[in-house]
Amino acid sequence: MDDDNDKLSRFKKLQQRRSELKRLNRAEVVEEDRKKKLPSNWEAVQKKAEWKLNEIEKSKEFADAGKDYDRVKLLDVSASDAEKKVAAKRRKKNPDIGFSTFEEAGTRLYQKLAQKIEPDMENYERRKEEMGEDIFYAGMNTLLPGQVKDTKAGIDRMVDDLNERKAKKKPFSRRRAYDDSNDIDYINEGNARCNRKLEKFYGQYTAEIKQNLERGTAV
Repeated sequence: MDDDNDKLSRFKKLQQRRSELKRLNRAEVVEEDRKKKLPSNWEAVQKKAEWKLNEIEKSKEFADAGKDYDRVKLLDVSASDAEKKVAAKRRKKNPDIGFSTFEEAGTRLYQKLAQKIEPDMENYERRKEEMGEDIFYAGMNTLLPGQVKDTKAGIDRMVDDLNERKAKKKPFSRRRAYDDSNDIDYINEGNARCNRKLEKFYGQYTAEIKQNLERGTAV
């Protein structure tokens, strides 16, 4: 009789355990299904929202204590980390996607050079009076040769920029092996590099024209 009671007690415990496992399993399935229906960036959004709430709470605590929370945060940031954050923001605002076309490379270089120019309104107005508005605001039909003279400061700025670009390129350049079988279509090493770039990006479009010129059948 005791054995029967013991077996019945164990059977009831197993039933309870089974019911508990079924409940937990169903809860996990429901939770997994809920997560699948959420956006892919849900966890990142939640973490960002929690971080913002935490920042607001800390800001209120420091404000009640009469302290500036932003200044207190900066005390824990090293100079190198601060420079990295500034550089990251700068790259995000103006990302360098690498070379794609000569047009985009020229536009990017123009924007970079334009940012270095410090406006001098006094010199601007003086040169406008000296040159006259017709030449200063030149149009398509304006003859500029002989009318405009570059300043020494402008020439020095151009030379400094060229030297800076040359110094930056130097670590990344390497001497390529000379191939006697290649056509001589350049006048110096710089022209050869330019021709290789043109061939790389536009060679497929100009191959037929080049062949016609070599055969002498070009119209």
